[in-house]
Formats: sequence, structure tokens, C-alpha cells
Amino acid sequence: MIRILFFLLLVFAVGSGLAWLADRPGAMVVTFEGYRYQVSLMAAAVAVVAVVAVAMLLWWLLKALWNGPHRVRRFFRARRRDRGYQSLSTGLIAAGAGDSGLARKMDAQARKLLRRDQEPLLHLLDAQAMLLEGDHEAARRKFEAMADDPETRLLGLRGLFLEAERLGDRRAARFYAARAAEIAPQLNWASEATIEEKVEAGDWDGALRLVEARKPDRAEDKERQIRLRSVLLTAKSMAVLDPDPTTARAAALEANRIRPDFAPAALAAARALFRLDDLRKGAKLLEAAWKLEAHPEVAEAYIHARPGDSTHDRLERAKRLRSMRMNNPQSSMAVARAALAAHEYGLAREAAEETLRMDPREGVYLFLADVAAAVGDEGRVREYLAKALLAAQDPAWVADGYVSDRWMPASPVTGRLDAFEWRVPVERLHHSPAIEAEAAAAHPALMPPVPVVEPEADPAWEEEPVVEPTEVVVVTAPEPIEEVAGTEPANGAAVEPEPDEDSIRPPPLPDDPGVDRPRDEEPRRFRLF
Repeated sequence: MIRILFFLLLVFAVGSGLAWLADRPGAMVVTFEGYRYQVSLMAAAVAVVAVVAVAMLLWWLLKALWNGPHRVRRFFRARRRDRGYQSLSTGLIAAGAGDSGLARKMDAQARKLLRRDQEPLLHLLDAQAMLLEGDHEAARRKFEAMADDPETRLLGLRGLFLEAERLGDRRAARFYAARAAEIAPQLNWASEATIEEKVEAGDWDGALRLVEARKPDRAEDKERQIRLRSVLLTAKSMAVLDPDPTTARAAALEANRIRPDFAPAALAAARALFRLDDLRKGAKLLEAAWKLEAHPEVAEAYIHARPGDSTHDRLERAKRLRSMRMNNPQSSMAVARAALAAHEYGLAREAAEETLRMDPREGVYLFLADVAAAVGDEGRVREYLAKALLAAQDPAWVADGYVSDRWMPASPVTGRLDAFEWRVPVERLHHSPAIEAEAAAAHPALMPPVPVVEPEADPAWEEEPVVEPTEVVVVTAPEPIEEVAGTEPANGAAVEPEPDEDSIRPPPLPDDPGVDRPRDEEPRRFRLF
């Protein structure tokens, strides 16, 4: 719009000037080599404009003739480039669809029309075609060449990472992920794998730096970043609680601040505060966590916050928790356990039965069996134990089919961070020694420590007198009487044939669905550079 207005103003100015010259008569005289030329002022102006127009036209023609060959070359070069990009686009679409033949054909056509040094996507199409054809070794070499080029380095590292994951080489996969995370920490696939490696090594500060270096855009990514920070801060607090309680307190309080409903963070902060003799603040923190989520571990830590309290003092603290969350099964169960420890069997049975009406589970029946055993009611013990076999299981910390008695920052089966959830386990996989052995071999740093319990000496056993050995009389049994199957013995009872050894062999155990067994594969080599 502005250009149109400017053009109209320019035409108006030229017209006004010519009209001004036409209204004012005059002449222009030119003397050249004895000749005198006289024309009107209007004719002279028109002549000057015509000469300028002709000169501009001649200049444009000369410039067009001079630049003609270059323009022709540029036209054909652009046409060739357009055809090459069309072939490249068609090849990438074919590779994504799984058409290896068309992808290889378009790759060859694009390589003829485009230069490899100017279009890095040619390397990607070539590598994808190799993968579709099953030539993984050639694809790996192509990805290594791409990783050496600064322009395609991240793309090559991504391809090498996926190939290492496919072959099960976790060391090589994490090496490539670490290189990519150093260049671009915002890459989720690179940072996740590197964070898992640092978590297994116990490098909590390094893992936290990687998480904080992320720049999430979506709300889901921001929530994920908050969850990972809280998990890592909680794990750091648990790791440094004994050597450095002050650092543990700072890390746990930060984790509890950014995620108040995370029970392990509140427990870690309370334990650090209790270690520093700040019982009041630790108790207030546990009360706040209890109001958000009634977790049994929070109740246990709150009730036993002060080691010197009597059992009745702990019972009063349990009743205080119940007053904060009325009509809650965990509140009633906390009172029941504290009452049993205080030998208040009536209150313990009443609170447990209240829990049973709200949430009938296996642990409640087992607790009622303990109460019945304490008062000597053997009949009710058997009744509650029978009901416990049919009741639903209690919630526990579960991650990838592994059930743990306590929270851990990552799964000991797969190494996945923030994998544990407080829920009812589907199967009792924690009773399988094979699964625990494989998890400990794969991720030894993530396995919970096994407490060593020294056997207590039994005074009755020590005071029992030693009985001297007496004379042993060896009585030889009579020789067995051979009987034929199908015959009747002297008393008239039929003799059944002895069962075969295969028939009494126990059936084989079903395969474990929770853990994939490693397959024997030939070693693969990656160039870790």
C-alpha cells in the first residue's frame, strides 16, 4: 500500500513539473562548432527524458547479455536441486514406511542430484536404507561417520545409541548418550540414560545437574522434571544421612518443598531433622505429610520419633494421627499397632476391626491373629490366618514387577528412575531368589542393604545338660518279601504297583514373566571414542 501511494505521488510530481514547464514559454539555445541549435524548453525536457530512458534500456540489455549464462546455469542448478530434494523426501517417506526398495532407489537418485557435503540428510537416508535391508554393520559405520561430522553429530550419536540398545550393550549405549548429553542436555533420550548411569554410580549431584539443565516446554515435561528432582534429592539425602546430616536435611527439605505429597521426601527430611535433634520441626513436617497422604511409613516415623518414649506415649501420638485423618484405614491401623505394643489388646482389636470394615486386607487379618495369639485365643488365630490367605494383599513399593519393603530411587530390574509406586503388587515376585539375584547383578547400587541379624543365645539351650551317649543296639530288619504287582497278600489287601519316578516328579515351575532372560549373543564391538 505504501509503495502504491509513493508511485502515485511520483507520477503526480512529474506531471505537475511538465505542466509547469508548458505554461512558461522559453527556449534553449545550444551552440556547437559554429552551429546554433534552438529548441523550446518543453522539447528539451522531453528529449532529456528520452535519452535517459534509452540509456537505461541499453544498460539493462547489456547486463542481461552479460549475466545470461550464469542465470541459465542457476536455473538448471535450482531445477536439479528441486528434483534431488523431491527424491530425498520420497526416500525418507519410503524408509519410514518400511519400503526398502523404494528408499534405496530414491537414495541413489538423490545422491546423483545432490552433493553429500551440502545435504546431510543423504547420510540419514542411506543409513535408514541399510537398516531396512538388515545391514546393521554398515549402518553402524555410517552412524559413526555422522558422529564425526559436527553438523550431524547428534544424529549419528542417536543412531549408535539405538543400535547399542538393540544389541543389549548398555555400556556403549550410555557412552553415546553421555556424549550427546554434553552437547545438548535438553535431549530427553540422552539425559535419561546418562542420569540412570549416574544414579547407579551414586553421583547424585551430577544427575541433578543434568536434570536442571533441561529446558522443558510442555507442562508434562515440567512435571516430569519436578518429579526427577524430588527423587534425586531424596536419594541424595538418604545416601549422605550418616556422614553429613546437614546436607541430607537441606536436600530432603528441598525435595519436600517442590513435591509436598511425596512421602519418601518427607520421611528423609524428618529423619535428617531427628538426627540433628530438631524433633519439633520433624514432627510438624510429618504431620503435614500425613494430612496430604496417610502413608504407613509416615505414621511409623511419627510414632517412633522420640526413642525414649514409652509405649503409652507412642499410643497417644498414634491417636493424634487418627484425629488428623478420621475414618482412614491407615489411621486406625497405626493406633492398633501402637496399642498392641502397649499391651492394650482390647483397643488393638477394636482399631483393627475398624480397619477391617474399611479396607479388608491380608495384613489386617495377620495383625488380628497376633492379637489373638497374645491373649491365648488359638481358635481365632486359626480363623484369622485362614481369612488372610484369601484376602487382598497389602500395598507395597512396586517397580517393574519387583516388590520392595522400602522405597528406592530407581528400579533394580531395569534401572529406570522414579519407577517405584505405592500400590498392591500383582505377584509376590520379591519371594523369588532368582529375580533378586539377577537384579542385584545388574544394578548392585540400587539394591537395599540386607540387615545382618545376629542369632540370640537361648539360655535354656545353654543350661541343658549334655546327655552322654549310651549303648546303641543295632536291630537288623528282615529281608523284604518280593511281591508281584496285582497279587493279593496274606491279609487280602490288594498290592498296588510302585509309582514310576517320572510320575512323582514335581511339575516344572512356570516361566517367570517379570524378567527377560539374557540371550547368548556374539559380542558386538562399538567404537567408543
